[in-house]
Amino acid sequence: MKKLTISLLFFACVAFRSEDFKPYTEHIPGLQHGLDMQPIPAGEFMMGSPESEKDRKPDEGPQHKVKIDAFWMAKYEISWEMYEAYFNKELEVKDEKNTAEVATRVSTVARPTQPYVEMSFGQGKESGFPVCNVTQFAARSFCKWLYAKTGHFYRLPTEAEWEYAARAGSKTTFYFGDDASKMKEYAWYFENSDGAYKKSGQLKPNAWGLYDMYGNVAEWTSDLYVADFYGKPEAANNPYIKPTNHYPHVIRGGHWDDDADKLRSASRRTSTPELKQRDPQIPKSDWWLTDAPFLGFRVVRPVKQPSKEEIEAYFARPPKDIP
Repeated sequence: MKKLTISLLFFACVAFRSEDFKPYTEHIPGLQHGLDMQPIPAGEFMMGSPESEKDRKPDEGPQHKVKIDAFWMAKYEISWEMYEAYFNKELEVKDEKNTAEVATRVSTVARPTQPYVEMSFGQGKESGFPVCNVTQFAARSFCKWLYAKTGHFYRLPTEAEWEYAARAGSKTTFYFGDDASKMKEYAWYFENSDGAYKKSGQLKPNAWGLYDMYGNVAEWTSDLYVADFYGKPEAANNPYIKPTNHYPHVIRGGHWDDDADKLRSASRRTSTPELKQRDPQIPKSDWWLTDAPFLGFRVVRPVKQPSKEEIEAYFARPPKDIP
C-alpha cells in the first residue's frame, strides 16, 4: 500500500478572541440568505465504535482517543438555493457588499457544468431542501466560492471532525442514546422519509445545535477512506487523510433511504464509481453524480485559518476519475 499522505489544515495562528467563538450567520454577498454556523468547541473524544456496539463494522475500530481543535460547523446541510447561486451567477441579487473586488475574486472560481437532467430528481429545491448529487470536488469548489465571497476559509469537515460534531459529547450509539426507536424525532430515514429527502431543520438538533446530522442526505467529508486508519498513530490528533486517489472518499451520516444502523455516529461509507453509473459523459463529470440523490454536504470553518498556500492546496483539482 502506498504511503499515506497525512496533513493538517490547522497550521496558521491568527489573532482570535474567545468571545468571538459563538454562533453567527455569514452574509454571502449577492445572496438574500446567509450561512448559519454553530461553534464546536475543542476537545477529545473516542472515535469509532466499541466492539460491543450493535451493527458495528470492522472499519469502525479500534476505538481510539482523538484530539480536535475548535471550529464552526454549518447548522444545516447546504441547500439547493445556496448551491445554485454558486452554480448560476445570474441568480445573485444586488448587494452593496457584492463589490468589484469580490466579483474579481469570484471570477477565478470554476463553476459546475450544466447537468443533463434535473439533479434533485423531483425531490424539491426551494425553501431549504438540501443539495444532492454533487461530487466531492463540486462540494470543495463551492467552499472555494464561499472563501472568495467572504474571505473566510470554509471547507468540508474531516471525518474526525464530522463524528466529533455529530456525537456532541455523547458516547452512545446515537447522539440521543442507544435506542434506535427514537430516531424519528431526529432524522429522516427509511422509516419516515416516504422515499425522499425533506427540508432541513424540521426535526430535533443534537446537543450542539446541528440539524440532520443523521439521515436526510448523507454528507461528504474531506478524507480519503482508509479502512485500517484508526489503528495508526496519525489518527490521534486532528487527523486528515488527503485524497491521493479519486476513490474512495468518506461519506458520513446516513440518508433518507437508510435503515437506522447506517445512521450510527461511528458508521462509515465510501464513494464508488457507481455513483456516476448513468453519467453519459466520457470522461465522467467532475461535478455531478447521476446516482446519488441521497448525498450532499455541510461546511466547516476552522478557528485557525490556514495560510494562503495551504488553502490553495486544499482547493487543488482532484486526481483524474476512472474513464
